[in-house]
Order: sequence, then structure tokens, then C-alpha cells
Amino acid sequence: MSYLFVEYPKCSTCQKAKKFLLEHGVTFEDRHIVEQTPTKEELKAWYEKSGLPLKRFFNTSGLVYKDLGLKEKLPQMSEEEQLELLSSNGMLIKRPLLIGDDVVLVGFKPTEWETLK
Repeated sequence: MSYLFVEYPKCSTCQKAKKFLLEHGVTFEDRHIVEQTPTKEELKAWYEKSGLPLKRFFNTSGLVYKDLGLKEKLPQMSEEEQLELLSSNGMLIKRPLLIGDDVVLVGFKPTEWETLK
């Protein structure tokens, strides 16, 4: 199985995740999260497939998130508005993302990634 690995190359967590994938022989296609920001449609599909709350897709520790005051604003926003916002700026999206046929992983937790082939 091949995966889509969505990353920000300067992110140390993304670098660790990529190293993990390479060391474990996982086949993946690399995608820069800012240069090729995921579309609203992609994000919606990934969010639905993941089973996670949409808030988990936000980079809550990022400067853009904080500058926009999203901690206060997100709870009042509709799902549609949140997806629109995420697709407008790759730096708002939690990274890395790993997308496969039957899995969507958000962020890098080695224990979650252990099951990949």
C-alpha cells in the first residue's frame, strides 16, 4: 500500500515521521503542505475517514492559529467554515498527515504508526 505524506519539511516532527516511514519501508508520496495546501474537499474526506474531531486537524500550537484567535472562534464556526479556513492556509493544518486507503493519521505518534505496511 502507498500513502500520501503531507508535511512541512522544516517541521522537526515531520522530519521524524519521514525518517520513521523510510526506516520501516513504507511507500509514500511526499507533499508540501504550504506549496500544495490540501483542498477543502480533500480535508473533508480525510476528516470523515479519520473519525477524529475536526479540531484535531488544526495546528493549535502554530502562530497563524494564535494570531487569528481561533481558540475562541472555532467553537462558533460551522464545519463548513472550519474546512474553508483550513484549506486557505497550510500552516493552519496539523502536520504531518498520513493518508492511506483505510487510514488517516494526524500528527506523529510512533505507536499509532507502528501498524503501517
